[in-house]
Amino acid sequence: QVQLVESGPGLVNPSQTLSLTCTVSGDSISTWSTYWNWIRQPPGKGLEWMGAITYNGAYYYNPFRKNRASISWDTSKNQFTLQLRSVTHEDTAIYYCARGRRLRVEDTVTRADFDSWGQGIQVTVSS
Repeated sequence: QVQLVESGPGLVNPSQTLSLTCTVSGDSISTWSTYWNWIRQPPGKGLEWMGAITYNGAYYYNPFRKNRASISWDTSKNQFTLQLRSVTHEDTAIYYCARGRRLRVEDTVTRADFDSWGQGIQVTVSS
């Protein structure tokens, strides 16, 4: 059974770079036809897809919003990472990593769009 666990700071100062890591167990991030996603949910809003890295290392980001995100991976640790530059208060959200079985490049998503989710990590941007 696959498990995803997000880790990173819970509080970030405005203008800094947020860095989050998703550690995967029970599956390899290089498994054929798997897609590893970052999704966030701001307070009172829906799930916003931020980007994904595919099983063969290709990157995709949300084309509907100004992109400040970078996604990378470390296959030796079975982890993938989100970096979000120049954060503002509007980046305050619960951040999730999730596994999908097909590539989704969308602005908003639902939980049913992915078959496994991490528990989420609350990130607050505040000075």
